[in-house]
Amino acid sequence: MIRLSTLAGRLVAGTVLASALVLTGCHRGDVKTEVAAIQAKQHFDTVIQAYKSGQFLVDGAVLSAIDTGSHFAYLKDAGKLPKTILLTPSDDSKVRKQHLEYMARIALDYGVLVYYDDKGELKQINPQETKARALEDYHAPLKMNDEQKSKSAAGSSIEDQSRGY
Repeated sequence: MIRLSTLAGRLVAGTVLASALVLTGCHRGDVKTEVAAIQAKQHFDTVIQAYKSGQFLVDGAVLSAIDTGSHFAYLKDAGKLPKTILLTPSDDSKVRKQHLEYMARIALDYGVLVYYDDKGELKQINPQETKARALEDYHAPLKMNDEQKSKSAAGSSIEDQSRGY
């Protein structure tokens, strides 16, 4: 009996040691990439996040592309235009082609250097290679209530029109 409990104790200790080794092997240096990303953000004058539907998250506010352009026009007039901008994905959206095209337009209009985070690698947006898109305002999709779904522009329902009313 004593031998069995000593053997069981050694098996438990071995299992704990093996699981600790497995967990340390799964670490893969994720902390190092997070630290590198934080340090990279400090080298840029402004950090903007990509948001849903071609919008941007600027200083905690969700702005459409045209409002973001207006923000940079204001900064230019105030003499506080940043020289470098970093575009990063937000919690709600990744950096999409539409975001890159809008930022290429801002780079052309204001002469700033815009970089974006492409899966951990920083790349500069080249306005000549990226199709610079005209800045647009955000228009939410319209939702029709149930009463209006079956009515025509004249105000009568489709059933009434088929009967000749």
